[in-house]
Amino acid sequence: MGFWKIRLPWERLRSLGIMGMNERNADFILPYNPRRNFPLVDDKSKTKALALSAGIAVPNLYGIVEIEHQIEKLPEILGPYEDFVIKPAHGSGGEGILIVVGRQNGRHRKANGILVSTDEVGHHISNILSGMYSLGGLPDSALIEYRVKFDPMFETISYQGVPDIRTIVFRGVPILAMMRLPTRLSDGKANLHQGAIGVGIDLANGRTFSGVWRDTPIDQHPDTGGKLAGLEIPYWSEILGLTARCHDLVGLGFIGVDIVLDKDFGPLVLEINARPGLSIQLANKVGILPRLRQVERMAEIPVSIEDRVKLARHLAASNP
Repeated sequence: MGFWKIRLPWERLRSLGIMGMNERNADFILPYNPRRNFPLVDDKSKTKALALSAGIAVPNLYGIVEIEHQIEKLPEILGPYEDFVIKPAHGSGGEGILIVVGRQNGRHRKANGILVSTDEVGHHISNILSGMYSLGGLPDSALIEYRVKFDPMFETISYQGVPDIRTIVFRGVPILAMMRLPTRLSDGKANLHQGAIGVGIDLANGRTFSGVWRDTPIDQHPDTGGKLAGLEIPYWSEILGLTARCHDLVGLGFIGVDIVLDKDFGPLVLEINARPGLSIQLANKVGILPRLRQVERMAEIPVSIEDRVKLARHLAASNP
């Protein structure tokens, strides 16, 4: 066999349309994401305020702690709520998130079952304020929010935490989507780097078809035994429409949008990411680059959200 017929690993990846981090940064984040708009997504409180002003549903905000002495008011802030979530406004990768699912004997029960006092919750908030979990280690603020109660369809495929749906959006067009499922290894968090499962979603119809866990293909949840393929995600058209609207909201051309499905409130936008990871390609077993290039070559992108959703579905069907 001649040398020219030998396909090197990187050539094989290129033939599959797989995009790497350097290409993502140089070809999509740098030219399409103006740095002046990064604070709109890097600060979750700003993202939430923008979304609410645009009529986009987000988890309800109970309070914000910005300076140390406000921790003294914690009993007053938390008093009306049995359960809640505390997260750093500038956090990333699920770090620093505290989930409380109930109360018992004056203490707060975390998602993993451990009981903590209000003082311990205050200590966690103090760590957030110090910048322990923030981007760049800068001083931060803590958001106290409604705890999402996931849709019943996820009961057999999620461990403790709340699954979410991550969609890559380019020029306002949804490109690729996956579901992220918490596991025991991920400590109930929907973060792939911490051990959550990524499940590919057919963008055209919202049906799941594959799973990957720690870079290994799987077809069942390792903790619950639930099957991962063949699930039809409810509100799929609405979810795609929300992701397209998020592009208009923050003025960034290449984003990842995280949406959760609440059993009472339906789809809620959880977060917008200006530097979305690329593991979504593994979950879908497809390279993202051909779809991105196809949208990049378009002289005009449809203005209406409905037409962009139709375009996204058409691209998915023609680029299986």
